[in-house]
Amino acid sequence: MSDKSKSAFDPNPPRRNFYGRRHGKTLRPSQKGYLNEDLGELRPRGISVQENPERSQIDPKAIFGDDRSVWMEVGFGGGEHMVHMAATYPEIGIIGCEPFINGVAMLLGKIRAAGVENVSVHPGDARDLMDVLPDASIDRAFLMYPDPWPKARHHRRRFVTPEHLLPLARVMRPGGEFRVATDIPDYVRQTLEEVPLAGFDLTRETGEPWEDWISTRYEQKALREGRIPHYVTFRRQG
Repeated sequence: MSDKSKSAFDPNPPRRNFYGRRHGKTLRPSQKGYLNEDLGELRPRGISVQENPERSQIDPKAIFGDDRSVWMEVGFGGGEHMVHMAATYPEIGIIGCEPFINGVAMLLGKIRAAGVENVSVHPGDARDLMDVLPDASIDRAFLMYPDPWPKARHHRRRFVTPEHLLPLARVMRPGGEFRVATDIPDYVRQTLEEVPLAGFDLTRETGEPWEDWISTRYEQKALREGRIPHYVTFRRQG
């Protein structure tokens, strides 16, 4: 395992670039309502640089009110998978990170419809959350159909790079599970190359989804367009 993945909490992370969209089509009135009425109660505090300029560590127990197992989804898209996990495993708490505000609004609508209460929503970069989480505080992490950044010169923007994976390794407990789903063969290649270097062991790489999987709109689009999904599972070393 890389020594960097064992590194101590960094209270002063470097400034970083953000790639991707934060806003899309004009939100519907109902979606604006979800953001105005629901996001405030579901958003974890002390994550952004504005709220926590010293980058002090937060206590995950404060998010859900107890010491339950905490899961994290990076880039939850429209929120289908995150809400499904929350409903399937009501005993856990799941934090979703998504900077695309249209996706956040879609998730909030699904949370309200499903009535799940074991969720927390960070409307921003997952790196900001990982900056302030304690070591070994996440039991399971999900990366479901991430932005593929298909051009070779943009591959460094993918999540499966050391800039993201080393912080992920730090905040995941030993033995914790990291799941990746993608329909892009080159993303699979980079995932299989980079994730083990950050301190994870490959346990599963297949075309068959997990038993508790729910097919998302991104996967349905991939299937319609003839792309083959891949489902990859890693275990945090240690």
